[in-house]
Amino acid sequence: EIMKTHTQIGHNAIAVADLEFEIMKTHTQIGHNAIAVAEQALGVDASFLGCAMEIALCHHEKWDGSGYPRGLRGDEIPISARLMALADVYDALVSRRYYKAPHTHEEAASMIRAGSGTHFDPDIVAAFARNEAVFRAIAERYADP
Repeated sequence: EIMKTHTQIGHNAIAVADLEFEIMKTHTQIGHNAIAVAEQALGVDASFLGCAMEIALCHHEKWDGSGYPRGLRGDEIPISARLMALADVYDALVSRRYYKAPHTHEEAASMIRAGSGTHFDPDIVAAFARNEAVFRAIAERYADP
């Protein structure tokens, strides 16, 4: 009986985590919609806002098509979002979060290189590799105390 209850609790925890992740994934569409509404309210058609909408909607798409929200792959993903995907992951890796310590630049760079061709556009990863010193300097400058 104890094992059965534990198993039920475990499954419920997984279900809640899955539900929370599904809810969290909606931030891409919410961000896109918020920018679209702001653009309409301002009565402007600014190209930079179009770029911002692409980034908001597609920055969690993955090169191999396993991302969200639309499962885009390769060149279907706007270049702005492919760039932001790498920058977003790098920032998340090297930043302190309430649930994790920051990774070192070396660890983050290694993880990004490992994601070339699956998570990230290989050309974007190559550009990152050529500019790692810049990424490191920015991360160090703006690191949390």
